[in-house]
Amino acid sequence: MSGPAAGGPVLVAGAGVSGSAAALALRDSGATVFVSDDRPEALTALPEGVLAWTGPGLPAGVATVVTSPGRRPDHPLVAEAAAAGAEVIGEPELAWRLGELSGRPPAWLVVTGTNGKTTTTEMLAAILHGAGLDAVACGNIGHPVVSAVTAGHQVLAVELSSFQLHWSPSVRPFAGVVLNVAEDHLDWHGGADGYAAAKAAALVGDVAVAGVDDPVAARLLAAAPAPRRVGVTLDEPGPDELGVSGGMLVDRAFGGGELLSADAVVPPGPPGITDALAAAALARAYGVDAERIGVALTSFTPGPHRSAPAGTHAGVDYLDDSKATNPHAAAAALAAIAARRPDARVVWVIGGLLKGVAPDALGELAAAHAERLAGIVVIGTDRAPLLETLSRHTPDLPVEEVGQGHDGAMVLSDQRDPMPEAVRRAARLARPGDVVLLAPAAASMDQFRDYAHRGEAFAAAVAALGGGR
Repeated sequence: MSGPAAGGPVLVAGAGVSGSAAALALRDSGATVFVSDDRPEALTALPEGVLAWTGPGLPAGVATVVTSPGRRPDHPLVAEAAAAGAEVIGEPELAWRLGELSGRPPAWLVVTGTNGKTTTTEMLAAILHGAGLDAVACGNIGHPVVSAVTAGHQVLAVELSSFQLHWSPSVRPFAGVVLNVAEDHLDWHGGADGYAAAKAAALVGDVAVAGVDDPVAARLLAAAPAPRRVGVTLDEPGPDELGVSGGMLVDRAFGGGELLSADAVVPPGPPGITDALAAAALARAYGVDAERIGVALTSFTPGPHRSAPAGTHAGVDYLDDSKATNPHAAAAALAAIAARRPDARVVWVIGGLLKGVAPDALGELAAAHAERLAGIVVIGTDRAPLLETLSRHTPDLPVEEVGQGHDGAMVLSDQRDPMPEAVRRAARLARPGDVVLLAPAAASMDQFRDYAHRGEAFAAAVAALGGGR
């Protein structure tokens, strides 16, 4: 790339967290940095030496555009860049190139998948830290990769979304895992094939790992160009796999033997165990001792908004899994409750932006769990297709719609917040011993800033009942 290497001009499109980090790294590398953003207020407090760009097209001489990860390939800016002969890359791609230019690039251990990325990345970072390595979790988890690279860390636990992988054509991780692949972001990628192809970019390094219980992930692993391919499974593992044997997580790919008891994994249940196996596989690929992996995973605590307790009221437990932004993640949340509390009924709070996912995926998921569901509360701007599919798949299940007076681009006041009404309706459907689960299976940006804001609103609504944490 001419910009960082030669001091040429670069346009950073988007002044968010990753864009700001990219601008600083480029400025410090000697590039002339312009930043654009659809929000004029975002350009009023740029770092010293970084220039705001508000004009049409690209600044003169720009050969590289660093885009925010969510910018679609059909965005007008991408067409403008192509017309000007400029390439468009993402912040992780910039981080990779700056690392290569440094002469001491860090090792990248990449985690992707439809569900479980953040938990697996957090588990991996905990293992690396426990092994005494200079490591950091970064990427889609919230800490820009370029910041981790410029800080000089030795090894990176990198969570990458399909968007970020799409815009990162040069990244060749030391090891990478695809946990699973289910319908998500199909509108962005133009279909399931494009989405899967983006995920497959994590498997082009020295060691490719995948959750082979997932048929799409298994297919991507079989086609991966990596010289070493390793599967993780909930079944008895084969010679190139990590899996579960006799109630223990076992490494039969790298010779690590027994790692820890499956009952010790948090979060419990099949999804948490798969995440732990994937984190262990990446750590073993990097050479971490099996004993250190077991110690780190035994003491691991997952981050917020991942089936986190939000409170108890009138004998009903409220769980916040706002991070479940697609049906696959919601299914994992429901499975985790079934594993922990097989006799508990669930009131499920769902809805938001479906991102091109077929509504019937939610209807079918509801039908699969109908015997354990006490009811469903539907929020979000994509309510209508959800209500329609639920009426066909679970016609006898109580369904509550939180609609009139609660729509809007974002929660700006208590009056526009759908959560108090959603929680009140869920409470009316529940009885002592039940669980109210926020696992929306949809994106949050229709009514909230992000999934964390949505989870915080849920917890606040539970607290208003008198059952806060």
